[in-house]
Amino acid sequence: MTDMTRDTGDPSALGPTAVRPGPADVLPGARATAGIAFALLAAATFSLSGPFARGLLDAGWSAGAAVTARVLIGGTVLALPAILALRGRWSVLRANVWSLLVYGLVAVAGTQLTFFYAVSYLDVGVALLIEFLAPVAVVGWMWARHGRRPGPLTCIGGVVALGGLVLVLDLAGDGGISVPGVLWALGAMVGAAGYFVMSARPTGLPPVALASGGLLAGGVSLLVAGLVGIVPLHVAAEPVRFQGFTIPWWIPVLGLGVVTAAVAYTAGIAASRRLGARLASFVGLTEVMFAVLAAWLLLGQAPAPVQLAGGVLILAGIITVRAGERGLPA
Repeated sequence: MTDMTRDTGDPSALGPTAVRPGPADVLPGARATAGIAFALLAAATFSLSGPFARGLLDAGWSAGAAVTARVLIGGTVLALPAILALRGRWSVLRANVWSLLVYGLVAVAGTQLTFFYAVSYLDVGVALLIEFLAPVAVVGWMWARHGRRPGPLTCIGGVVALGGLVLVLDLAGDGGISVPGVLWALGAMVGAAGYFVMSARPTGLPPVALASGGLLAGGVSLLVAGLVGIVPLHVAAEPVRFQGFTIPWWIPVLGLGVVTAAVAYTAGIAASRRLGARLASFVGLTEVMFAVLAAWLLLGQAPAPVQLAGGVLILAGIITVRAGERGLPA
């Protein structure tokens, strides 16, 4: 039987008689390298969702419709690969039905819905900053739930990375803070932290099956929310304009579903299972840096020097966290 405990950052998955990992078992080089590569791929593909969605919104789409199309298409695209990856192990799928539902509701639908409501009260930068406090929440959860106290390097790296995140977002507004908006953004932060923790948990499901099931569950939830009037669902057939070119509406829709959902969630789950929830969540901070670059290329929103400096700090923080994680079980 496959030892699934090597696929998680959760030491509680080890049974009472299991052999505790020693120094030779700590994040093997090839596994860690592959995990970081998957995490960077996930961050880069996730980052394209903003420019794609912005183009659709300017063309007449509602945010709820764009998000629903994204996750439903992503889950459908991954359905066949998920079936092939399961290799007829339907008992594993049945045993994880509730896990898939929770993953879809919290990590997919919940995160995106709460962020959608947050930006209706707050500036997008403020809401993003609050949501990207998720790595801090992951560290706190792993400490409180599993006794995994962060070391000094992990704490220093986290502070440096979050400081860089502030610079990348280039927050300059000094207006009042909306309490409902902050609460919605904190909900998005909890959902993002849940994404990292649940992605790292061993379920026996291949990453592509977890991604497909979670996306479909989240997409159906968003569709129901739209049908009952919680989230407006408006679509349009107008061409979508980006910097210097115009494309048919269905191209960014497919980009949202295939690239920013199917590829992004699968890569993110694969990264979390190799790195653990805590380190994967910090590497995921590079999504903001990738998003700045994507907005620059597609929307003409050139980053300021302070944002470039913030990107350097984020990378420095991730390297520091990586050094601090060397002594922790995979």
